[in-house]
Amino acid sequence: MDRATGDYIGMLATVMNGLALQDALERARRADPGDERDRDERGRRPYIRRRAVRHLEKGRVALFVAGTGNPYFTTDTAAALRAVEIGADVLLKATKVDGVYDADPLLNPSARRYSHLEYADLLRDQLKVLDAAAVSLCMENDLPIVVFDLNRPDNITKVAVGEPVGTLISATGGGVHA
Repeated sequence: MDRATGDYIGMLATVMNGLALQDALERARRADPGDERDRDERGRRPYIRRRAVRHLEKGRVALFVAGTGNPYFTTDTAAALRAVEIGADVLLKATKVDGVYDADPLLNPSARRYSHLEYADLLRDQLKVLDAAAVSLCMENDLPIVVFDLNRPDNITKVAVGEPVGTLISATGGGVHA
């Protein structure tokens, strides 16, 4: 498949996931469905940074989906971009593994997990948990990244309250194995 086509399919998949999450949050009364006049003919709202920040300041949930809308930019890069734009304290990368490893733990049973890693080490060693553009954007803006296992019970709550979960990627203290 052509790369651009595949990227567009991936962006559409994030829209579907976002709609499912939005519905769950609205049912739990954690999100305000908002004014229908803000939506286009397909029910989408355009991304406007100031509006997103205002929603967050009011304690509302803001969902960012569809990547950047451009092929060749991953959802990791879109997440880093939006996190920097809204002034987030941290970028959370929820995934299927419990952090960043020095080798693929599925292929190498002796792979060791890092508890803390520097951006530069992640890029230098080409550890593939996030794409280089996302890591570089976070590094340039001193935005820490936490990579953690989404499937472990209570991990989202733990990371949200600042408990050490997964791997912390930041400017200092890198290369510490768990």
